[in-house]
Amino acid sequence: MHADELHERASLDKIRDFISLTRVFLFPRNDAVYDELQKLEGGDNKPLPVDEDLPGMGQYYCLHCDRYFANVTVRDEHFKTKRHKKRMKLMMGPAPHTQLDADLAAGMGMPDNGPKLMSI
Repeated sequence: MHADELHERASLDKIRDFISLTRVFLFPRNDAVYDELQKLEGGDNKPLPVDEDLPGMGQYYCLHCDRYFANVTVRDEHFKTKRHKKRMKLMMGPAPHTQLDADLAAGMGMPDNGPKLMSI
């Protein structure tokens, strides 16, 4: 490989790495959105307040994706996307993150020493 090809390859790798790191943050606040969905299942649905700073005056909202849209047609197109359908499937399952998961990942859970082989 020539020096120019190596430089181009390195810059492409940097871009790919940056994109893969930012994909982690495409859906922020998974736990907060999950809690909001659980609250709405049991309660009544109130109309959204009008907010001039949000797209569409804050009236066209997707709760699963935590996004506001400019109008009904854009929101309805969003409902048909693969990204929204995956998000709905994720939110209908178990909670995205719990304190038990964090404790187990940090090695602070109950130790698993296996079954007792001999009683004393």
